Amino acid sequence: MSSLFDRKKIIPRYKIIGYVMVVLGLLIVGKAFYIATVKRDYWMQVADRLKRDSVDVKPVRGNILSCDGRLMASSLPEFKLFLDFKAIEDSKSDSLWEEKIDSVCTGLHEIFPQKTAAEFKSHFEKGREKMSRHWAIWDKRVSYDTYTEVKHLPFFNLSKYKSGFHVEEFNSRQRPFGSLAQRTVGDMFGAKDTARCGLELSFDTILRGKSGIVQRKKVMNKYLSITERPPVDGADIVTTIDVNMQDLAERSVIDELKLINGNVGVAIVMEVKTGDIKAIVNMTKCEDGVYREVKNNAVSDLLEPGSVFKTASILVYLDDHKCDTNLWVETYGGVMDMHGAKMRDHNWRRGGYGRISLPRTLEVSSNIGVSRIIDEHYGKNPEKYVEGLYRTGLHDNLEIPLVGSSPAKIRMPKKNERGQWLNWSKTALPWMSIGYETQVPPISTLTFYNAIANNGKMMRPRFVKQVVKNGEVLMDFPPVVQREMICKNPETVKMMQTILTHVVSQGLGKKAGSKSFKVAGKTGTAQIWNRFGNTAAYLLSFAGFFPADNPRYSCIVCIQKSGLPASGGGMSGVVFHHIAEGIMAQDVKLSVADARDSLSIMLPDVKNGNLLAADYVLSHLGIKTDNNWSGSYTEGNPIWGNAVFKNNTVQLAKGQSYAKNLIPDVLGMGARDAVFMLESRGVSVRLTGRGKVVGQSLPAGHEIKKGDICNLKLEI
Repeated sequence: MSSLFDRKKIIPRYKIIGYVMVVLGLLIVGKAFYIATVKRDYWMQVADRLKRDSVDVKPVRGNILSCDGRLMASSLPEFKLFLDFKAIEDSKSDSLWEEKIDSVCTGLHEIFPQKTAAEFKSHFEKGREKMSRHWAIWDKRVSYDTYTEVKHLPFFNLSKYKSGFHVEEFNSRQRPFGSLAQRTVGDMFGAKDTARCGLELSFDTILRGKSGIVQRKKVMNKYLSITERPPVDGADIVTTIDVNMQDLAERSVIDELKLINGNVGVAIVMEVKTGDIKAIVNMTKCEDGVYREVKNNAVSDLLEPGSVFKTASILVYLDDHKCDTNLWVETYGGVMDMHGAKMRDHNWRRGGYGRISLPRTLEVSSNIGVSRIIDEHYGKNPEKYVEGLYRTGLHDNLEIPLVGSSPAKIRMPKKNERGQWLNWSKTALPWMSIGYETQVPPISTLTFYNAIANNGKMMRPRFVKQVVKNGEVLMDFPPVVQREMICKNPETVKMMQTILTHVVSQGLGKKAGSKSFKVAGKTGTAQIWNRFGNTAAYLLSFAGFFPADNPRYSCIVCIQKSGLPASGGGMSGVVFHHIAEGIMAQDVKLSVADARDSLSIMLPDVKNGNLLAADYVLSHLGIKTDNNWSGSYTEGNPIWGNAVFKNNTVQLAKGQSYAKNLIPDVLGMGARDAVFMLESRGVSVRLTGRGKVVGQSLPAGHEIKKGDICNLKLEI
């Protein structure tokens, strides 16, 4: 039987086809290389001459607001400047360009002093040689004010069809409060106008809006832009962040970090009833020694929490043993063998605590006391202990709307078919009970303590309250109950509230306390190990709530530092104290009459600001006020103006006033009043220093333009 495949005839044919394909491939590659190199300039000019049929129109990105409506992130326009040399040639403006180029370059040098007039001229000559239709005047984006200055230069002030001067507009993200809550609010990739982190990224779809489309049609040799689909601007999101609390927490953390040379500092303040995050701080020491927000440690750091975890262990025991606080435990001399490993209390060199009660184990943060209680009652059934921890909500996924967040990792003991532990050892339970063998982010620990303050009801941390647009609420995010009760017996929570109060009043947490109100909480000091099994750093924590008798806020402070001394109560507790006292002081309204000196005649210096506040102070100081001023309220805000002392009466009159389109005089004002007066007129404000305003970059009477930024210098 003869073969159907004649090798001698077929193979040569395949070879010919293969050779032809190789040659064609080489020709294609060679042609592509020729076009990309030798003919590149020609084809770039061809591309410049092409007109797109449709152009995307970017919407304005929505704002991020604080809980009281203050701007934390807003979009301002920025521009890239270009020249179309083909338009100059087509409009026969070449001679005028030659005449004005020197004055144009001189003007540009005055606006952009980094580049000389000669360098600008050389730059333009290169663009004209290439007859570019999109030649960049300046390689960076500029503000609206700079764009306006360039537009008013000779030749550029002509129409774009004669001068060829045109721009591309971008939305630049600005934060009026600078780096305040930077990692939580989020950042943008400036060049790409895309969100990078924080709420900017989590709510990017809502903030970004939808692009529009403009059709470009040629009518009578002119291109007309016809809007096919208008852009839909992004909506605003209202966060739960309180700017005053955030600023207070950041300053408190940074001051302590500088004092103790700390590496990382975290602080979170939560409202007890709602779970609202009022402040969240993440400070890391950078190579230049400056503390900045590099990552959101508060929601992403999975570290062994240390002694703040003991509260959960004792809560589980009390819940399973019907609130038996009569238990006594022997801690010996502060050192004890636990299944072949040494367990030590912090005062073991001083002889330990000896025999102490269960509540006292938390008050003095005894490692031996807590671990013995848990090991003796759950050693044969560690699953029951871990189930109790899960019941507290510490292990829950809190669905934090920040990229990088992670739930706690608390492992459940497991056995194989032969009844042998797979991931468990005899030392696992005692060390887990005091905050090791687990990984819990600070926000999960705070949520647990907040539930204790809230009588057992666990609230999910809330970062955003609403989505609004043009005064209309589009979306509402009400408080979410994560767990109705974190334990089986409500009395367990009441008992734990009392114990945590005693930790501060008569235990190791005294430095977190206050003379003005009761504080409850727990200290924590944990060793952070490196990959070589050595102590790399310490995690110092204090978690609690205030006022203890009627909790309004819970707070956690975590500090990472290298070397000794290291004390959760003496370092993190101090930061907690400053934050708690600062927050409570905001609500204290003392009688201003107490400040009056009856032996002196007082002529107060009343500055521009809130007239109602000035009227309140003056009237309580016994000074008559003529409060029949003219004006009206706008969106709930009081009238602003001057107060004049005349005929033994302070007249709260408008005095010197400025139209809404003019910059007011804010010298001598406090930061709050100055920021309000400027932002109410649409001006972004940047603050430097503390105290009263002693300098403003935009003078009083300056006509306000879109995108204006006023820098205020404050001094005490």
